Amino acid sequence: MSLISLFTVFLKIGAFSFGGGYAAMPLIKEQVITLHDWLTMSSFTDLVTIAEMTPGPIAVNAATFIGNQVAGIPGAIAATIGVILPSCFFVTILAFLYTRYRRLTLIQGILQSLRPAVVAMIFSAGLSILVPVIFRDGIISADIHNIELRSLFLFVSALVLLRTQKNLNPIIIMVGCGVVELMCQIIQGLSI
Repeated sequence: MSLISLFTVFLKIGAFSFGGGYAAMPLIKEQVITLHDWLTMSSFTDLVTIAEMTPGPIAVNAATFIGNQVAGIPGAIAATIGVILPSCFFVTILAFLYTRYRRLTLIQGILQSLRPAVVAMIFSAGLSILVPVIFRDGIISADIHNIELRSLFLFVSALVLLRTQKNLNPIIIMVGCGVVELMCQIIQGLSI
């Protein structure tokens, strides 16, 4: 594995993932699973969970994790620099242009039109993570044997809690789901 290859992959991801870390997830998935075969889908799902739970931007956390998995500490450094470099460049240019031309109707129109695309990318990222967790073969189907019922229950429970309990910290829900899953695994191990 070449550090240059790792750097350029994450440079592309950093340059073309508009809308934040969740919007970058489909690009990261495409690069690290489909094109380069650096991670499995199961490892990628774990990566998203870890990147979400750790402090910092999710795309940077993901890049650091993948770089470390692929090429150790030098890989983590190369991937992290690759993913943040385009942002540093673009933000510097955009900050200058925005402060200079922010009152133009054209600029306001461009910003307004980007919002639906960002929402679509975030939805796509969430769906690409949810489907392999809920469906055993990674394909949406009505076959009850293909559905991971415990994962579906945890997902629905977490979603209901997040939507109904506005003051509930999402980290508490994540830890709670992890504890429930751990308890289920222990009970399942004892019954075997």
